[in-house]
Amino acid sequence: MRTVLADARRGHPGLFGVTVAMAALTLVTAVLAVVDQRELLGAPLWFKPLKFSLSITLYGGALAWMLSRLPGRTMWRAGWVIVAGVAIEMVIIVGQAARGVRSHFNDDSGFDAILFAIMGATITVVWLATLAIALRFLRERSDDRVTSTAVRIGLLVGLAGMAVGFLLSANGGHAVGVPDGGPGLAFVGWSTTGGDLRIAHFVGMHALQVLPLLAAGLAAVGRERLDETARVRIVQVAGAAYAGFVVLVTWQALRGQPLLAPDAVTLAALGALLLGTGVALAAALRRPPVPTTV
Repeated sequence: MRTVLADARRGHPGLFGVTVAMAALTLVTAVLAVVDQRELLGAPLWFKPLKFSLSITLYGGALAWMLSRLPGRTMWRAGWVIVAGVAIEMVIIVGQAARGVRSHFNDDSGFDAILFAIMGATITVVWLATLAIALRFLRERSDDRVTSTAVRIGLLVGLAGMAVGFLLSANGGHAVGVPDGGPGLAFVGWSTTGGDLRIAHFVGMHALQVLPLLAAGLAAVGRERLDETARVRIVQVAGAAYAGFVVLVTWQALRGQPLLAPDAVTLAALGALLLGTGVALAAALRRPPVPTTV
């Protein structure tokens, strides 16, 4: 763990600093959620800042660690752009929560509409900066093929998950088929009566952590059990399955279905995804035949 933190700090001190700050803000907003019992759109007022600070903690930490894998200060400018963007985003989210009003999709006043427009602009810049980092990794060669594969796929799937945020803006809210603010799952608030685009947004973004963690887990497996080629293939299969799941939950939400109430078509698609993943994993784990000598 210390090595990972040291790598993240070396990778980009600004992103590492944001990670530490957001971790602290996560604790502060968790306390506020307990102390301040106000609600907004049927959810505890401080849950949104809490969820965003936690998510940015994971995002910033993963990105800082990834940048440590690039030589020198490669992509540091993009990292500082992301630092500025998420800082502006969180100032607005926390500030609006303190005022007891919505931060997203709020046009109740000219001031609120301007703040939401600023958030839209900053998150677009953050997405473009993340895209620049992903493109840099796509052409970066590495001796560790397993981890580099996980980083590349994680960034691409993460970008897709972040891009679902643009769908939310086009939809005018996160819910599909029902108004925002209805009954939802505990803490996350994902709708239990209609579709919710936040699910794909969340799942996709955190491919940045899940796939590198998978690579780290595979590294603990002895080479005599899984060679490098097999581990690369496993990461590729997992990345494809993860991307497929992001597409699936996006499609489910756009059809107005709650996550925990899929119809037969959604279940069939999930079954096909699981079957395909299982077959691909079996192929990845299959050892090549050992040549025999006569």
